[in-house]
Amino acid sequence: MKGVIFKGNCELELVDFPDPRPGTNDVIVEIRASGMCGSDLRFYRPPSGAALAAMGFKSMAQLGLDDSQGVIAGHEPAGIIAAVGSNVDERHFRVGDRVMVYHYDGCHVCDHCRTGWTQMCDEGAFIFGATRHGGHAHYMKAPASAVLHLPEELSFAAGAAISCGTGTAYGALVRLDLSARDTLAVVGLGPVGQAAVQLAAAMGVRVIGVDISSERAALAKDFGAAETVDASRDDPIEAIMQFSGGKGVSRALDASCTLPGRQAAVRGTGKWGRVALVGEGGELQVEVSRDILRKQLTIFGSYTFSNVWQADCARFIADHGVDVDRIFTNRWRLEQAEAAYVEFNKQAAGKSVIEF
Repeated sequence: MKGVIFKGNCELELVDFPDPRPGTNDVIVEIRASGMCGSDLRFYRPPSGAALAAMGFKSMAQLGLDDSQGVIAGHEPAGIIAAVGSNVDERHFRVGDRVMVYHYDGCHVCDHCRTGWTQMCDEGAFIFGATRHGGHAHYMKAPASAVLHLPEELSFAAGAAISCGTGTAYGALVRLDLSARDTLAVVGLGPVGQAAVQLAAAMGVRVIGVDISSERAALAKDFGAAETVDASRDDPIEAIMQFSGGKGVSRALDASCTLPGRQAAVRGTGKWGRVALVGEGGELQVEVSRDILRKQLTIFGSYTFSNVWQADCARFIADHGVDVDRIFTNRWRLEQAEAAYVEFNKQAAGKSVIEF
């Protein structure tokens, strides 16, 4: 089979790999869709090996992988089970089942792994597409514990989105403890932010979408936002206050990864409100008394989601008819991977996916 590896410096290569065989507790997934995520660019852009070194690894050998080939990219896989290991109970998984892959693997025995929060593993989690082979290939091997059924109502592309970006938005919304009484500001309307708009609107929440791109703000309206703010033209905090009757929103989610965006989320949230920070990197600068203490504000970080919540997200989307496929603006074939990442690296469009 062929798989995509990132060579660094915005270069990639399609490399020949042997078809994977399942270990006793593994399944082999024939990939039908593999999403492209902004976090992939942390491995695509830097010099060769820099991203791996930043994660504490000096060589592929430390990961049990071949230095001459590299790691197959892609941490948003969905497809059909092609083979199962001898210890995999057929009551759980069979050849032909439609599945998504939770993109972490851990020790399986610490409290975090046992409760489905494998990315928090005490021994350190492996990440498919970064430190384990991922989904930008015809086949992928994963432990059965990381595989989840994909509802029949959903496409493979939707399953890929749920495996990271859309699932991350859902996890933050769950932790925000939303109800239809809330007004939610979503700051940063890239794929995660747009997914948050879609999901929150389906929950009956009034949503205010904020972005520096007028095109993304307009798209958020189509996805269910009641109001949108073009922050390149209007002051986002003033606009949020205006749309919330001067009180501020009760909930906010920042997916912008920017200091101004995070400040808008915090300062645009009213008394007793809650703010979820989803976007990685960057800084948050606040005046503690004004912005947090005297508003009794709760600010928290939300790092992806549990495997249980991934399954819940898929079921919610199926039950509420959320059209996740609309979030994709670019669809590619595996042999177009080089052109796909050149375009995706511009970060000017919506979500992209490689389909098989």
